[in-house]
Amino acid sequence: MLAGLAFKRKWQNKRKAEGKPYDKPNIVTGANVQVCWEKFARYFEVELKEVRLRDGYYVMDPEKAVEMVDENTICVAAILGSTLNGEFEDVKLLNDLMVEKNKETGWDTPIHVDAASGGFIAPFIQPELEWDFRLPLVKSINVSGHKYGLVYAGIGWVVWRNKVDLPEELIFHINYLGADQPTFTLNFSKGSSQVIAQYYQLIRLGYEGYKNVMENCRDNMLVLKQGLEKTGKFNIVSKDNGVPLVAFSLKDNSSHNEFEVSEMLRRFGWIVPAYTMPPDAQHITVLRVVIREDFSRTLAERLVFDIEKVLHELETLPSRIRITAKIILADDEKAAAANKEKRDLEKTREITTVWRKFVMQRKMNGVC
Repeated sequence: MLAGLAFKRKWQNKRKAEGKPYDKPNIVTGANVQVCWEKFARYFEVELKEVRLRDGYYVMDPEKAVEMVDENTICVAAILGSTLNGEFEDVKLLNDLMVEKNKETGWDTPIHVDAASGGFIAPFIQPELEWDFRLPLVKSINVSGHKYGLVYAGIGWVVWRNKVDLPEELIFHINYLGADQPTFTLNFSKGSSQVIAQYYQLIRLGYEGYKNVMENCRDNMLVLKQGLEKTGKFNIVSKDNGVPLVAFSLKDNSSHNEFEVSEMLRRFGWIVPAYTMPPDAQHITVLRVVIREDFSRTLAERLVFDIEKVLHELETLPSRIRITAKIILADDEKAAAANKEKRDLEKTREITTVWRKFVMQRKMNGVC
């Protein structure tokens, strides 16, 4: 939200200075963005231009994103760790393509990196990956401490490349707490417990500590992935070079689907979400398991074992499709029977009406 506001205000100031319209800002993202970006666009009246997904490619395509950029684009938002499959988007390629487009058009469209999850992962296990301020067009980065920062929910930051990237008019200065304090927030007063917890983790673990934790998460992710692959029942949708999670879908969901697997796993104590992909990959349904610090190798092996039990149970159950077909057939039979009964009743009424008319005519003739 704060990064988006900074980009919007800076773009508006530039357009005003040039004497150009500044009432139709837009932001370019992939259709896989977290809902916070949709909230930002709707709350602050910015058009959200989404790059649609496709089969086998479930993150923003940098080339298509750059094609959608126009003079009203306040920034392109890339994700370092997609919510859907954990994959890191190619920020380096996006930066290079945008540099060329900016040269051709004379624009200076910047990049924001949503590193909510990946910001605490890439620096420790993929330090050579260029996604941050090493790239000239990356002007701001947000990261969540309550994900892989190893702190409970409620803390996160946005960091700007330079002071000029955050318009001064968005910052408020207060001195009623004893000294001048600049503030740029959207929330009201809240406890400092998450800040203290994060400070403690940074000091306690340090670089080597976080590196060990992230490597361990990645290793346990590989154990789970390999276990699922051995069943022969799943396609792995996630990538190894991303957030340590495993997103997977059934190779054959003609009889039973991922939602049934998710539902049955709850009986074993697992909450594994099943969801459909955004447009144009909405026909793909996946299950997702996020590997955190406390998700051990033993838990990974147990989850694979429980998934195998669920698959075996599903194989013994009738297909929902066949059940639905039977219900439809039964409904058709009931409808046919009801129609026959209705026709018979109408025929009986017709005969009765004719007979009554005939009898009445006979009586009248007798009287006459």
